Amino acid sequence: MKTLKFAGLASTLAISALVLSACGGQTVDPNSDALAGAVVADGSSTVAPLTEAAADLFRDVEAGVNVTVATSGTGGGFEKFCAGETDLSNASRGIKDEEAAICAENGIEFTEIIVANDGLAVVVPAGNDFVQCLTVEQLNTIWGPEAEGTITSWNQVDPSFPDVELALFGPGTDSGTFDYFTKEINGEEGAIRTDYSPSEDDNVLVQGIAGAEGGLGFFGLSYVTENADLIRAVAVDGGNGCVDASEATVQDGSYTPLGRPLYVYVNNASYAEKPQVKSFVDFYIENQAEVAALALYIGLTDEQVAVAKDELATLG
Repeated sequence: MKTLKFAGLASTLAISALVLSACGGQTVDPNSDALAGAVVADGSSTVAPLTEAAADLFRDVEAGVNVTVATSGTGGGFEKFCAGETDLSNASRGIKDEEAAICAENGIEFTEIIVANDGLAVVVPAGNDFVQCLTVEQLNTIWGPEAEGTITSWNQVDPSFPDVELALFGPGTDSGTFDYFTKEINGEEGAIRTDYSPSEDDNVLVQGIAGAEGGLGFFGLSYVTENADLIRAVAVDGGNGCVDASEATVQDGSYTPLGRPLYVYVNNASYAEKPQVKSFVDFYIENQAEVAALALYIGLTDEQVAVAKDELATLG
């Protein structure tokens, strides 16, 4: 893990020394320059660990700022964001036109900032020894709407696979991961068989897949890294051979079609009017490489870093 080096560390420590615990909360010396207040984020469960990691690092700089991160899915996060209930919206896909329209109706202006990369992993139990790679066509055979009640065993996907019952797990419909997977694999956003076990909590999906002999699911690659004793990712053949999901294949674009960028959407008014929001967002982007490393995500390419800084500059 990389060690984060902060500019002005001595002054930061001086500020932090004035932060006292009182009645279970934090009291900041009113004569100091330390910030206080809340930063409210919601949205994608995939992006949440990134924002939580940024919050953990930021706490060492501004202990008086309380950053809260909820996980109602990308779609659920945008609902709250466009209603003016949050400062930041974590998203594993771009905002939809209809969501942006609701923001506009409510007078919510926003800026999209790319914060990391992720591979959407196709996952089986760690003990599965018969599936090493799946083609996009095989994934469609399993997950397409027409598979419901029909494709129920692994040997229906490929005769070389054993007659083991499929046990399917995946994100719910509010998830940006759900939207992305269904569009790329089934050709239409939201098109999927409904006889699978959904959850907005990726940790629940991990446990479900790991506990079923024929388990199969999909979610962000970082959760595979964190649970390597329980699950593993299979390679995906997008038409040019089997490619493992990894930092290198996501960044070089060879892990297709399931490599993707991750975003944070910033409420422009919050950034302009709340010093704690501006400070946190600036810190998040300035330290994106350390944040991604801490959260076990894939960092930005040099080109993406330039884009993110350009996006941030529009807020300034």
